[in-house]
Amino acid sequence: QVQLVESGGGLVQSGGSLRLSCAASGFTFSSVFMRWYRQAPGKGRELVAGITSSGGNTNYADSVKGRFTISRDNAKSTLYLQMNSLKPEDTAVYYCNVWWRLSNYWGQGTQVTVSS
Repeated sequence: QVQLVESGGGLVQSGGSLRLSCAASGFTFSSVFMRWYRQAPGKGRELVAGITSSGGNTNYADSVKGRFTISRDNAKSTLYLQMNSLKPEDTAVYYCNVWWRLSNYWGQGTQVTVSS
């Protein structure tokens, strides 16, 4: 079965950095588009970044452009999100996401808290 397991969240001061990881299994990771989403308290889930199967193309929400970098290691079936220059408004639970065989899958999420 499809499994997505996020890690790497934590508490960081404003201006700091974190790197999130998402270990994937149960599907052909190297063949699919992957995404990171986040959900802040009291808000809806927001698309943060996406990356093509080869890693050759990426896209970002305007709010994180220039600060976050999405990447992947297909040999390790792992998705990453490098987050720099973090702001308090980046505080949220971060989820990785994949569509596989017409179904949408989410990890359990990892909490990122940025203090001012």
